[in-house]
Amino acid sequence: MELIEPIYQYAWLVPVLPLVGAAIVGTGLISYSQTTSTLRRPSAVFIVSLTGAAMVLSFLLFFSQAQGHEAYTYTLEWASAGDFKLTMGYTIDHLASLMLVIVTTVAFLVMVYTDGYMAHDPGYVRFYAYLSLFSSSMLGLVISSNLLQIYVFWELVGMCSYLLIGFWYGREGAADACQKAFITNRVGDFGLLLGMLAIFWATGSFEFEVMGDRLIALVENGTLTAGVVSIFAILVFLGPVAKSAQFPLHVWLPDAMEGPTPISALIHAATMVAAGIFLVARMFPVFEALPTVMTVVAWVGCFTAFMGASIAITQNDIKKGLAYSTMSQLGYMMMAMGVGAYGAGLFHLMTHAYFKAMLFLCSGSVIHGMEEVVGHDAVLAQDMRLMGGLRKYMPITSTAFLIGTLAICGIPPFAGFWSKDEILGSTFAVSPVLWAIGWLTAGITAFYMFRMYFSTFEGEFRGTDKTIQMQLKREQLMAMGASLGPGAMNPQELTLDPEADDDPDNHHHASTPHESPFSMTFPLIALAVPSVLIGLVGTPFVNYFEAFIHPPSEAVESLLPWSEAFADFEWSEFLLMGGSSVGIGLIGITLAVLMYSSKKIDPAAIASQIRPLYQLSKNKWYIDEIYDAVFVKGCRNLAKQVLAVDIRIVDGIVNLAGFVTLVTGEGLKYFENGKAQFYALIVFGAVLGLVLVSGIG
Repeated sequence: MELIEPIYQYAWLVPVLPLVGAAIVGTGLISYSQTTSTLRRPSAVFIVSLTGAAMVLSFLLFFSQAQGHEAYTYTLEWASAGDFKLTMGYTIDHLASLMLVIVTTVAFLVMVYTDGYMAHDPGYVRFYAYLSLFSSSMLGLVISSNLLQIYVFWELVGMCSYLLIGFWYGREGAADACQKAFITNRVGDFGLLLGMLAIFWATGSFEFEVMGDRLIALVENGTLTAGVVSIFAILVFLGPVAKSAQFPLHVWLPDAMEGPTPISALIHAATMVAAGIFLVARMFPVFEALPTVMTVVAWVGCFTAFMGASIAITQNDIKKGLAYSTMSQLGYMMMAMGVGAYGAGLFHLMTHAYFKAMLFLCSGSVIHGMEEVVGHDAVLAQDMRLMGGLRKYMPITSTAFLIGTLAICGIPPFAGFWSKDEILGSTFAVSPVLWAIGWLTAGITAFYMFRMYFSTFEGEFRGTDKTIQMQLKREQLMAMGASLGPGAMNPQELTLDPEADDDPDNHHHASTPHESPFSMTFPLIALAVPSVLIGLVGTPFVNYFEAFIHPPSEAVESLLPWSEAFADFEWSEFLLMGGSSVGIGLIGITLAVLMYSSKKIDPAAIASQIRPLYQLSKNKWYIDEIYDAVFVKGCRNLAKQVLAVDIRIVDGIVNLAGFVTLVTGEGLKYFENGKAQFYALIVFGAVLGLVLVSGIG
């Protein structure tokens, strides 16, 4: 015990170490920009080493918690005024230690991967500084001891994500995506802030369990109604809705793919989007006592899962497809939280973090290989219609992608099966309707993921097909509003021919892609291991995960030995629920094989027969168009009306007041002659007039 305690006393180093790396390299970029920019490899090694040290410390804390060490909390007084006190500090408990391991391992591997992916980017050092600052912010968030401190790091995570999404700020798409992420998250964060302040007003505390206990007591004694408290909780929930890309604040996530691919793996697998699920877990003592709030959380998650999957079906951009897949899987986690399956939701968060990070890094590897053939054009390098047959050129990447695909499809024994099956089983016990939607979503997931795999890695390589390249460029220009008819004078049309590109950085080097360097394939291999095996810690026979991660109000009995638990296990329910989820997944896989591998079913023919549904999916349920019409154009029209009122009424009143003052002043100056007799005459005239008016009245 004496050897363990110092680990907890220095646990604050976990977020501080990446912060030190970001601060030193960032200061160098600001003060000695040219020199620091040339120190590419030393800067990267320095930051990766500090993150690795944080990872080692995180594993030590996790193993200590797994061995039964009690939760450790260190606090100090932050501010005080009379009886009002604010504290800050850190908490290391089961949930925090798990999140530390997830964040540090994924961040470390992403940083290693970045060395190869961003090797020729002029912003190489700056990117590492941003990565390190982002990792520090997320690590600070997961060990925060109260809601107020979480909010501080919550905003820091958001700020870093905007820097990373808009990293290539010279691209219009990246700049727009950054703005969209900022505005959308502002909506959710404002709700979170209002909910925090309302709960503090009611309870006088930002401590999670204290807030839950006091809110329950206030409802029981009639001080507050359950409806009012539910409104407070739903306002808090708006923060996770935005951060974890839940409907209706999901629109920023697909556009965020404009950032470099390593960011997609970090933000959209294990950190930023997971922060919303983590906050719901921390707020579980408040949420679980409010049935209305739990119902809202469950249905928002369920609808998001289905919507994300339905949109992913028609995506041709490999990163956009994975983005909507992330949105769908986050919906599963949120649905689990809503039905009270606390452990199942966090279990899926863990498994998803590893296999989805691997899938994103695989997509980056594919893009890196495609750029050798088609140049540095995202339209050509990321569209699956221009890929195909990459398995023989990129065997490591294709194998890792297949493992991730099997995991997310819920095929045993891969990690995703155990976590998704537990979510569906827990959901069925609460609401068969929610289960049915989740079950159908699982089939859709299997279909679009294998569609992505077959389109990318199987068949013939299509990267050099000029007809497809011309088609993709034409679609891009039409989406940008370019005129392609006779007499068109849009200069963008000059780039319609892929070969007519004068950009020196857009050069082609090969006719076929090749496997990525070891710095990029090593993280894929490392992430493939947990994608296959980590689900075994949460089997229904002996669920070590739920014995470790459970709600604060729930006591878990000690687990039986594996042999006894396996012998006493009720197989009928497991085979029914697990078999149904695997069955719908196999149906989805079979359809994908028939459409995109054996070519026995024509996808275009099916799309034409269900064109309204196809267009609904292709256009992302028209959510962006609705928001543009209601909010963007609506705000602009409102601004125009306000401007018109300002010009015609407000300015008119001001101008009239000025004119009256001018005329009055000009008139009065002729009465100012300095003679007392004249002033007396004026007063006499005024009094006489008043008397006459009064007499007439």
